[in-house]
Amino acid sequence: MPLFLAKKEVFEWLAQGKKTIDVRKGNPKPGEIAFFQSGPHALRLKIVKKESGRLTEILRLDNYKAVIPSAVQLGDAVDYLRRIYGVGDVVFTAYYVAPLLTSEKG
Repeated sequence: MPLFLAKKEVFEWLAQGKKTIDVRKGNPKPGEIAFFQSGPHALRLKIVKKESGRLTEILRLDNYKAVIPSAVQLGDAVDYLRRIYGVGDVVFTAYYVAPLLTSEKG
């Protein structure tokens, strides 16, 4: 189960269901459940799909609002992530997440 630290704003988007794709630098981590933590708050979400590539390959016109809900245009989402991860030709992974079903919460 991958552990992802999240800024308060990002954590709230995930908890509210506004953010359904979480983009992280690096290759995909194994596991079907993502564990997000922001300060003392924690959230578990099911990983339904993973997609890897350069930032400009995985962040597109058809999905940028699911990555950064406050973005007005694709460039805003790219800028937001570049402020966090910097600029460079590196691998990113998009984790498509969804709420856990009652039977999966264990």
